[in-house]
Amino acid sequence: MNKQINLVINGKGGVGKSFFATNFVQYLKDCGIAHCAIDSDHENSTLKRFHPEAEFINLEHRREIDRVFTTAETSDLLVIDCRAASTDLFIDFFDEVGLAEVLRSLDARLTVICPVNHEADSVEQLRTLSDALREGCSWVVVKNEAHSDVFKIYDGSKTRRHVVDVLHAREITMPRMYDWLVTALNEHNTPVTPALAHPAFNLLDRQRLKMWQTRFYRQLYRAADLLLTDPRAAEKFAA
Repeated sequence: MNKQINLVINGKGGVGKSFFATNFVQYLKDCGIAHCAIDSDHENSTLKRFHPEAEFINLEHRREIDRVFTTAETSDLLVIDCRAASTDLFIDFFDEVGLAEVLRSLDARLTVICPVNHEADSVEQLRTLSDALREGCSWVVVKNEAHSDVFKIYDGSKTRRHVVDVLHAREITMPRMYDWLVTALNEHNTPVTPALAHPAFNLLDRQRLKMWQTRFYRQLYRAADLLLTDPRAAEKFAA
């Protein structure tokens, strides 16, 4: 495939979609990979706050969702941060336009990136998505450790067995970042990489951020073949 569309989605709020998207976009920048980032959260706009060059779409307007695919005509790699309660919107849209045919026309692959946490609702959203889209896309499940590193509900679910065994989903982990570091990043609207040289962060906190980013980038590399058009561009973060 010549083009890659990454849809960061889970209809439940607070599962880490924007946190993942913000750091994934920074990963692309640190890898030197050309991309287009799209923010669809009109209430928080976290992705655009951290990456001001990101475009914005209003999911309440059908023609705005079209821009996901019209943008793909001129950009080889897209990252879309989907707001909460957007699962049905995208499922209906994909059904309306004929997702498989559109992707073939673009010579593109869609990868659904679905963060899950320790709560049942996040797993139910993954079930809804996987039941609707099935083999029409690739799958990356992000186990978000922000509130717990135990995923008993997800690990024991039929949904996990289906997405891993049948849909061949790749599972990666998003490590927990200390709350005070998350707060400081938000206060200064700075992603991790610029924060490593930011005077608001002391030596030890810069080191904590660096260690967190290293672990996260290694996880992303484990799914690089599903997230990038050319995984070799991220090899420097493999080890």
